[in-house]
Amino acid sequence: MTTEAKPVIDVENLQVAFGRADAVRGLCLSVPPGRCHALFGRNGAGKTSTLKALLGLAPVKGGRVSLFGLDPARDEAQVKARLAWVPDAPGFYPWMTVRDALAYAASFRPNWRRDVEAHLVGKFELDLAAPTKGLSKGQRTQLALVAAIAADPELLVLDEPTSGLDPLVRRQFLEAVISTFQDRNPERRTLLVSTHLISEFEGIVDSFTIMQGGRDVLTAGSDDARARFRRVRAWFDERTPDALPIRTLKPPRHEGRMLELLVDGGPDEARTWLTAVGASRVEASALSLEEIFLTTATP
Repeated sequence: MTTEAKPVIDVENLQVAFGRADAVRGLCLSVPPGRCHALFGRNGAGKTSTLKALLGLAPVKGGRVSLFGLDPARDEAQVKARLAWVPDAPGFYPWMTVRDALAYAASFRPNWRRDVEAHLVGKFELDLAAPTKGLSKGQRTQLALVAAIAADPELLVLDEPTSGLDPLVRRQFLEAVISTFQDRNPERRTLLVSTHLISEFEGIVDSFTIMQGGRDVLTAGSDDARARFRRVRAWFDERTPDALPIRTLKPPRHEGRMLELLVDGGPDEARTWLTAVGASRVEASALSLEEIFLTTATP
């Protein structure tokens, strides 16, 4: 008999406010160990405020937050010893070199992995002798990631990890980071990432939450979402039908004798109806995660 692993991240009805402004409004989230979960949303959606609340860096107005089954406010030392986080704009002491910054970070981490440090420093082509004050934003992010992953955490929290990086190398960068993080004991390596660059995480994240206005618009497994949200295209020998008895995510698109529908709930109902009204061919395909975001989050 097996029991389901307890979630590493467990959030219930989280509310975060800064003054009179509500940044997070009733968010619920549960992430089991060994998963890569993303918070998707436009700037200002509440993603960073959620991360900061989890880390005890933002005031929690209401709800419950648990990491590793512990209260991050009451059990701060125990929780932070098991995680690492990389903010959107990492900062370092300006008088330190890259080597100094890594040595300083390592002094707080008893399980520091020198092999991981050396591997990522070489992978990112960081100059150990370079002063941190002269690093670009992308290089500061790379340095912060080296320090975070070499610390050997169970939970890695990343806020806009590809910000400031060359678009041509972002995907390779992400894959290198995640593969190094999960290179041993992947079943206990949990990743929580916040981003508005959704296409870069296609095929990487196991599950995601779409946030808008501080609320959870949609939480789903990536594979489940692709099975649920579909593009259905139908071709007709005559003109395409005007009236649609089925609900679509966006207005239908007509292109000659082809009709395209975006549907929620799988393609079977649309396929049945389209065939009944004379479609000679019907094809269904999954939406990408970015397309799912664009169809579920309103402007």
